[in-house]
Amino acid sequence: MDKPKIPATIDPRPAKRSDEDRISASSAQESALPWITRSKPFAGLLLVTSLVAFIGAFALVLDKLELLENPTAKLGCDVNAFVSCGAVMGKWQASLFGFPNPYIGIVGFGIVFAIGMSILAGAKFARWYWICFQLGITLAMVFIVWFWSQALYSITILCPYCMVVWAMMIPLFIWTTIRNMVHGIIPAPAGLVKFATSWGWTIVVLLYLGVIASIFFRFINLFVASNG
Repeated sequence: MDKPKIPATIDPRPAKRSDEDRISASSAQESALPWITRSKPFAGLLLVTSLVAFIGAFALVLDKLELLENPTAKLGCDVNAFVSCGAVMGKWQASLFGFPNPYIGIVGFGIVFAIGMSILAGAKFARWYWICFQLGITLAMVFIVWFWSQALYSITILCPYCMVVWAMMIPLFIWTTIRNMVHGIIPAPAGLVKFATSWGWTIVVLLYLGVIASIFFRFINLFVASNG
């Protein structure tokens, strides 16, 4: 006598998505985002800006060490009375926390570079991590704006390597903020997010023009007086 067939049990749990399905879904979500806020393009932005800024900060450290060894040394970035790294380094603003400011840049931009490499390798970070990153970038931008104002209106001397760091901080800050708005790290209305993503590079260019204009109008009288 044949044994009765036992019906196969049906697992009520939903089937787990394969790795391919998860990768496909993640890729679809990425492709829907504005280009520069996607993982790899944003990682590229972090790598380029942090590397250039790191080189600028490192050059300042080397110049500072040279001045400590020979206080009368003429540095390669000492162009004239108004453009001089060495003259700026002698001011208290260049060592706000008791040590040369470029040390902060070397550490900070080194961290940003490492984060960019991690994202490029596929790392995913929690929301709290992005909040901390945004806070760090924002504080760095505040510090840069403060030092820029000091250079223009108190020291009245420009530091070429410092300006390299300024130039990199502007897109780094703007696009980190926009990226975090797009991904919901920073709560923002949809209209503001759309405006920011559409006009992000325009904002960067306008800030560059603002910095150039501020330098021009601040130093034009000094140049005229020196030639008079």
